[in-house]
Amino acid sequence: MRKFFQIALAVLLISFVYEADAQISRRSVKKNNRKMSSYRGRKSWFGKEKRYNMLGLSVSALNYYGDLSPKPTRFSTDISFTRPALGLVFAHRFGPRYALTGSFMYGTLKGSDSESADQGDTSNGVYRYQRNLSFRNRIKELSVVASFDLFPNSATYISRVKWTPYAFLGAAAMLHNPQAIAPAEDLKGNPLPDAGKWVDLKPLGTEGQNAQLLASDANSGIKDYKKLQVAIPFGIGVRFKINEIFDFSIETGFRYLFTDYIDDVSSNYVDLGVFGNDELAKAMSYRSNEIATPTTTYTARDGQSYAVLSGYGSEMNDNVRGSKNQKDIYMVTTLKITYILGKSMLRAKFR
Repeated sequence: MRKFFQIALAVLLISFVYEADAQISRRSVKKNNRKMSSYRGRKSWFGKEKRYNMLGLSVSALNYYGDLSPKPTRFSTDISFTRPALGLVFAHRFGPRYALTGSFMYGTLKGSDSESADQGDTSNGVYRYQRNLSFRNRIKELSVVASFDLFPNSATYISRVKWTPYAFLGAAAMLHNPQAIAPAEDLKGNPLPDAGKWVDLKPLGTEGQNAQLLASDANSGIKDYKKLQVAIPFGIGVRFKINEIFDFSIETGFRYLFTDYIDDVSSNYVDLGVFGNDELAKAMSYRSNEIATPTTTYTARDGQSYAVLSGYGSEMNDNVRGSKNQKDIYMVTTLKITYILGKSMLRAKFR
């Protein structure tokens, strides 16, 4: 009998706990339903309901502005050299107008005198065409930018505005490595082992970075450039709400660089004799002989004679290879789709 009462008491206790839990669950569901039906969002500037995370993908078009642009003007570029870039995006929205976005982008910049310069432009196009330099640079960029929306998002992610213009500004770390295709022959007419291959330009020191220059040389004191550079991204965009969890953005911006060597061109030509026995460095430093007939010959510091086009390929203050007065820049035009992360949405919704 005692055992029977113990079993009965246990059954009653279990039933009581189950019923209590069920009542609590029903009350909780009703409470949440009331919250969901009446929720309009808090009015605080940085309310938690306005904060959420986003993950996205981007496709961009890169355009280069620098010493190998078609014209010497600041915003001259060759649209035919537009190159694609792909990116990953993670963003956090802090409030109704502000967001912080971290991105990784990989793409290519490209320029070529012989393909871009206008030979009929006697003021500068002929010079640029006869200079005959070219490059490509595969960019790896990691950036963090802050953006400001014109139209505020005053409630939850679900009721965010259908579209809004925005502006952005930030900082980026950029890893670059300018390259060019080696010609078939060196300056003496001998075959080059690297003919037709893309070769790294930085190790060659094409403007005398690796040589012992004289104090009187135009490039005296020149320093080697770094592959890792800092850039300032800035620009504007427009974001559209596709549905409750997807946004689509179009933005255009620039990267202001603190280097003039994104194209490996910045200063003056150097005496070809400073390269010693490095025939590849000589051939990549001076390339006018590939498309023009030499007009003068000089004896270089290594004791050898070089036939060059007058104004190119020799040490003189007027023999400019590039313009060191302006840093290089590149433009990034981006299409981006972002997904609002579900976990963040649920937390914002039920708090």
